[in-house]
Amino acid sequence: MRILVLGGTKFVGRGFAEAALRDGHDVTLFHRGQTNRDLFPEAEHVLGDRDGGLGVLSGREWDVSVDVSGYLPRLVGDAAELLRSAVGRHVYVSTISVYADLAAPRSEGDPVATLEDETTEVIDGATYGALKALGEKRVTEAFGERATIVRPGYVIGPWDHTGRFPWWAHRAARGGELLVPASFARAFQAIDTRDLGEFLLLAATAPLDGVYNATGPVPAVTMVELVEAAATSAGRELEVVLVEDTFLVAHDAEGELPLWPGDDPDWAAWAEVDVSRAVAAGLRFRSVDDTVSATLAHTDFMPALGLTPEREAELLAAWRAR
Repeated sequence: MRILVLGGTKFVGRGFAEAALRDGHDVTLFHRGQTNRDLFPEAEHVLGDRDGGLGVLSGREWDVSVDVSGYLPRLVGDAAELLRSAVGRHVYVSTISVYADLAAPRSEGDPVATLEDETTEVIDGATYGALKALGEKRVTEAFGERATIVRPGYVIGPWDHTGRFPWWAHRAARGGELLVPASFARAFQAIDTRDLGEFLLLAATAPLDGVYNATGPVPAVTMVELVEAAATSAGRELEVVLVEDTFLVAHDAEGELPLWPGDDPDWAAWAEVDVSRAVAAGLRFRSVDDTVSATLAHTDFMPALGLTPEREAELLAAWRAR
């Protein structure tokens, strides 16, 4: 198939492009040339900025387009309008953050977040999910039944530029005592970027219609299993110390532990999102060991994220002395 990717050289887009090229598809990557410009020489690279520079795609046709880089509804809509007659299907990568809240387990039909000012282009914790929901709306308005919406949860694995899960993996690989919020031992949902890429390719080529939550894995894992796998991969001894979330909040640790939402009630069920529809359609998950070893091999530790060794020791001492 002829596949156009809006993005395709960074993390999620890279995972998708790699899967598509491996399966022999004819891939065009539209990107700004600012990240991994020399990646995938076998693909066609069309350079341009989606904010005002989509004209370089005019007059061409593909079987399917996949938007992995759309955050602002205006830009998502511009691309959808340009491509509605140029492709047979459009796949939009959204997020589980579109839900009005994650206070309870969510499935695809649950209400999504809204904005009082739908023209805002400020992307932050308060607007991100609602902006993505508006992006979904723009896509479905343009493509109707030819639109596929995929809503990932946290994405982890190789090439993770966010540093969030790499902090946990690299920290665990150093061994010793590791502080882990107790909620992370009860539930944790994330998807390997390569598994997401495979599912996006399935959505594009099968094709799959409608909306799909794409996180996991199934069966469920915990952060404890992930960090223990990282320590094993590195040949280090690790002692996981589970610390109650309420204690961490009381000691002002919110924001210091990547991927941990604290005790925000609107995020109480963030790790209980229903992915049964995607699994029934073909979403599959690789092993924890594979994800963790690839993370350690293909990401860097970002010391600016997460607890410093001194802060971790301070919290562990306070936990034991409580």
